[in-house]
Amino acid sequence: MNKADAVAFISLFKDAVQKCFGHIPPLPMSEAESKLMANQVFEKTGLVIGAKSLKNYSGWVMDLSKGKEENPSVSTMDTLARYALDAPATDEIQRKNKESHFPYWYQYKEQFYKKKEVAIKSTVPIPLLLLAGILVIVVFFIGHHPVNPMAAKPFVEDFHSLSPDSLNEHDWFVKGEDTLYWNQRASKANHLALFTLKGDNWPDSTGKALSIKNLLVRKIEDECFTTEVHLSGFVPAQNWQQAGILLLEDTNFKGKALRLSIAYNDFFGGFSVPKEIIVQAITSSGEGSNKPEEVAHKILFNPAAGNEELIKGNMQKSGLRIEKKQNRIRLLYSSSPMENFAFKEAVNFEFDFHPKYIALFALKGPVDQAEVMPAYFSYFSFDGLPCNP
Repeated sequence: MNKADAVAFISLFKDAVQKCFGHIPPLPMSEAESKLMANQVFEKTGLVIGAKSLKNYSGWVMDLSKGKEENPSVSTMDTLARYALDAPATDEIQRKNKESHFPYWYQYKEQFYKKKEVAIKSTVPIPLLLLAGILVIVVFFIGHHPVNPMAAKPFVEDFHSLSPDSLNEHDWFVKGEDTLYWNQRASKANHLALFTLKGDNWPDSTGKALSIKNLLVRKIEDECFTTEVHLSGFVPAQNWQQAGILLLEDTNFKGKALRLSIAYNDFFGGFSVPKEIIVQAITSSGEGSNKPEEVAHKILFNPAAGNEELIKGNMQKSGLRIEKKQNRIRLLYSSSPMENFAFKEAVNFEFDFHPKYIALFALKGPVDQAEVMPAYFSYFSFDGLPCNP
């Protein structure tokens, strides 16, 4: 579980306990209290969370310092959010058919972080004299104890609203807008739809201007961070359809870049090699360099006649994650029929790189013949981290 989800889940769990008992009893909950709460959740939602799981979560919430971390599934968090938000009762079959995107968990999380923003903005101003004293202390401390910058809080985007005002409020902007396809960005509920249009940031020897259509960009200020995206049902089928995350030193593709994507490949220089759906990562050294480096090439599946539906089922929920600590970069990926997938490491390497922007993209490279297909992004997070060892 990433930090953003953990913080929101702890708040959700406390809200659910408060709703069940009218107060928050001493934690961890007793076995009897856990059973009572499990029954209450089932009666109100029609869904099951085991009493033992609730007891374990209560212990984790009570004492985060012990280091043991629980990892509730997204379906569990959605069930708890349904209970806390008084959602209509359902059952597992109905939820799977109609609400497999777990809307109540993401609704709760979005509301939670919006409340935090409001609380921060509405804080009563500190008296001027006291503020001046604090500033003197802070300046003295920083001068004698240099620290690494880190984000005030994680940023989470669930793509529930994609209006220009909402995107602007969340500090997103679009580069290389193709109006026809950009206007279809909300074509799937609670997802961002980007399309594999012609374009690339892969430098070559021809000197062509690099461009990616409908690149959704956000400025970042952290040197160390973890970032993650989830996609729904993205199964590329032609060269070089792909979608993923792009880290950039500038938005004109002149600086260094790192691209992590789920992609299709059947180009092998004329050799007979099985087609591939891969997780690919490439780095570029910036302007003047036409030799990008492929630092990761992990085969997810080899498409062949007869296994199309099997591959489609196993790519219903996919994810990509980048962890950056100074010059050390770790890339992870996952693909699964279920939301609560486990990430696997693709590569761990060093790259002297100072990105200032992060972007979500879909493209098909410089080719004309590949079809344009949608890539549905369901989740994005960015969490600044301290750079200290």
